[in-house]
Amino acid sequence: MTANQDPSASPPTVLRYAAFTGDPAGGNPAGVVLDATGLDDDAMLAVASRVGYSETAFLTARPEGADGAGVAGRTFTVRYFSPKAEVSFCGHATVASAVALADRSGPGEFLFATPVGTVPVSVVAQDGSLRATLTSVEPHTEEVGAPELAEALAALRWSPAELDGALPPRIAYAGARHLVVAAATRDRLADLDYDFDRLAALMAWLDLTTLQLVWRESETVFHVRDPFPVGGVVEDPATGAAAAALGGYLRELGLVRPDARLTLHQGHDMGRPGELTVELRPGDPRVRVTGTAVRIPE
Repeated sequence: MTANQDPSASPPTVLRYAAFTGDPAGGNPAGVVLDATGLDDDAMLAVASRVGYSETAFLTARPEGADGAGVAGRTFTVRYFSPKAEVSFCGHATVASAVALADRSGPGEFLFATPVGTVPVSVVAQDGSLRATLTSVEPHTEEVGAPELAEALAALRWSPAELDGALPPRIAYAGARHLVVAAATRDRLADLDYDFDRLAALMAWLDLTTLQLVWRESETVFHVRDPFPVGGVVEDPATGAAAAALGGYLRELGLVRPDARLTLHQGHDMGRPGELTVELRPGDPRVRVTGTAVRIPE
């Protein structure tokens, strides 16, 4: 209990959903608190720590969205916490939250006011499941310095010769910062054995949420993995924020068509397979990330 909590208040109800999968044992599990009214930062962090997932989302209903947009009952302030700290934006917890809301009030349009900006989310029923599409804030990329890249490779225990020269390392942003590093082979990506503390220290220095490790299978198909030591988690099984950042990175560097529809496979190497769809639209700088989500039985 924190100093600002009412000692008589009931603990918040935490729903558990797996995002970017139709299998509760696959994808990326997220905690979802649909009514975080009255919870302060310490209380939310304590809940996220108890849940133990890479992120838990905390929603508070708003009568209308940011800047007067949105619809009452479908507009929410959302905050995200890992077991260690607040996270600026989390894609899989956004998808999980939108599907959890749709399970109760039906598919449609939702508006999430997040710490990084307004994120519209659309949920549709398709083939017996609910699919959510989030629209990111505007992405951008920046160069990563040679010393910082060398330290990242050392922490990963990768050599420069094992990188794909066609996909240059960059820091990519679409609500959170991710260092994109591309492996030349699928085997290199599959063999993930990194120095947890060393990588966490570098990520804290560079203000990174995850590393987006990538292997390109074809023009539109990618396999990705996301170490997340700064969140107290070895690896994130399916990472929507990193998927959005990767889409912006690929478009900015001219590595895909401006109207590309990309498939990202993630979680297979850790036994939690998931699939993320990334959509780019000409004339719109934002990135759309789509996936299913399913309730995890208590």
